[in-house]
Amino acid sequence: MRTTAISLGVAVALLSGALVTHPATSRGFRATDDAQIQYAGALVVPASTRVVDIDGQTSSAATVRALHSKGKVVICYISAGSLENYRPDASKFPAKVLGKVLQGWPDERWLDIRQLSVLLPLMKARVADCKAKGFDAMDYDNVDGYTNDTGFPLTASEQLRYDLALATLAHSFGMRAVLKNTLDLIPKLVRSFDAAVNEQCGEYSECAAYAPFVRAHKPVWVIEYNISFAQACKAVTRYHVHVQRKHLSLDAWRQPCPAPRG
Repeated sequence: MRTTAISLGVAVALLSGALVTHPATSRGFRATDDAQIQYAGALVVPASTRVVDIDGQTSSAATVRALHSKGKVVICYISAGSLENYRPDASKFPAKVLGKVLQGWPDERWLDIRQLSVLLPLMKARVADCKAKGFDAMDYDNVDGYTNDTGFPLTASEQLRYDLALATLAHSFGMRAVLKNTLDLIPKLVRSFDAAVNEQCGEYSECAAYAPFVRAHKPVWVIEYNISFAQACKAVTRYHVHVQRKHLSLDAWRQPCPAPRG
C-alpha cells in the first residue's frame, strides 16, 4: 500500500446536498472520466470529476450516498495483495499467508496469493462490505506481488490466477473491477478489468503498457509523485491516459493535467 489510513468523517458535510437512494446496479466508467483518488484527510471532490476512489474500510455508507447524490461513481479501495496490521479484519488472516514487510510500509506485509482457499473468502468479505456501503467498483492494490520480494516464490501464472479471481469476485457482486499497476500482465487482464490505476508510469517510462486499456476505451488514471507537472502531462498527449500529480499520502491535493483527447 502507498497510503496511510484515513478518516473521511467530514465528507458528507463537504458534499452537502440531499441524499438519494440508488439502484444496486453498478455505475460504469467512461474513457473520458477524470478521477479523484484520495485515501487520506478530509475528502474534497472537484465538481467536474465524475469518479472518486476512496478507502473502503474507513469510508461510510453515508459518504458513498453523498457522493452518489452528486452524480459520482465511487470506487472502493482495498489492498488485495498485502495486509495492513491496523485493518479491522487483520486478525482473520492466518500467519501462514503473511510474508515480508513491504519496503517503506512497516505496518504492512505481503500475502501468499497462492493460497486462494484462505484469501478469497477474506477478500469476498471485504467486497461484500463495500457492496453493502453502496460502492460501484473495487480498486485492488498490490496485485503485483510476483514482481516484488514477498517472501514467497510467486510466479506470473499464480498472480494471473489470483488477479482474475479478484475481477470475477467484483463482477459477481455487480461491481466494476479496477486494476492497480501489474504492468506485465495487462494483455491478459484487460478483458477482465474495467479500468486501471497506475502509480508513476511517467516517471519510469512505462505508460505505453496501458495501450490495451486505451484501445478498449477503458479509463487509465495515472498518479505521479515526483516528476514535474510538465513531465507528468507528456503522458496524456503521448499515451491518452489521465494524469495527475498527488502527494504520496494521497490526500486531497491534486494537480490534474488536461484531459486526453479522443
